[in-house]
Amino acid sequence: MAKTYFIADLHLSENRPDLTALFVDFMQNQAKEAESLYILGDLFDFWIGDDEHSPLIDLVKQQIRHLTEKGVKCYFMHGNRDFLIGKKFAQSCGLTLLPTYQVIDLYGTPTLLCHGDTLCIDDVAYQRYRKKVHQKWRQWLFLHLPLKVRLKIAEKIRAKSKQDKQYKSNQIMDVNADFVLQTMQQFNVPQLIHGHTHRQNLHKTPPHFERIVLGDWGETSSVLEVSPQGMRFINHSLQKSVSDDLESPPLDHQVR
Repeated sequence: MAKTYFIADLHLSENRPDLTALFVDFMQNQAKEAESLYILGDLFDFWIGDDEHSPLIDLVKQQIRHLTEKGVKCYFMHGNRDFLIGKKFAQSCGLTLLPTYQVIDLYGTPTLLCHGDTLCIDDVAYQRYRKKVHQKWRQWLFLHLPLKVRLKIAEKIRAKSKQDKQYKSNQIMDVNADFVLQTMQQFNVPQLIHGHTHRQNLHKTPPHFERIVLGDWGETSSVLEVSPQGMRFINHSLQKSVSDDLESPPLDHQVR
C-alpha cells in the first residue's frame, strides 16, 4: 500500500540515546515501507555545520542513506535548530533539501509543508532573531569560525532560548491562525502540514482548510502516516517495545 511519512522535532542529541534508538527503530522498520519520508525540521537539537562529526551524526547519516538506497525518497526542511544543515550533509545521505515552504501533491490533495516557526508571527522577538540568523552573510561568517567556537555560541543560544521560553505565553509561541489561513490562501492549498509547536493535532477551519500539526519526539514519537485511504498519527512509546507500540486511531479525515 502506498504511504508517505512525516516527522519533525526529534531534537536528536548525544544526551538522549533513547530518542536515537527510537529513530533508528523507525528508520529500519516503519520508514522502509514508505514511498517518501518528509523530515520537517529539527531533526537535530542543534547544528553548527556540515563539517562537524560525531557518532550520532554518522549514525543518522547511515540510517538515511540506507533508506534512500532502498528507493525511499527522503526530503528535509530546515527547522529553527538545524537551519544550517547544508548540501554536503544532504548529498552524503541522499536527502533532498526543501525550501521554507513547499507545495506537494499528496495523493490528490495540494498540501503545503513548512517547519512552522514562520507561522508564529506573534513571537516578535523570535521572528527578529530568525531574520538575523537566516542572513547569508551571517551564516557564512559563523560557518567559517572554528568548530569549538561555534559549539560555544550554539550552547549559549540554546540556553538563552530555554530561558526566554519561561516568560512567553503558550499563545505567543503558537501559530497565528489568521496568518496561517492567509498563507494557505496565498499558496492556494486546502491542507497544511507543519511541526515546531510540538502540539500534535488536526485543526479544521471552515469551509475546507485543514492544518495537521506534527508532535515532537519527547515521551513518544510522532509519525504522520498518509495513504490514499486517509491519514493517522502513530505514536511509539519510549518505554515499550516495538510490539507494544501505541497507535492513535485514524484521524477523522480522508485524503481527497
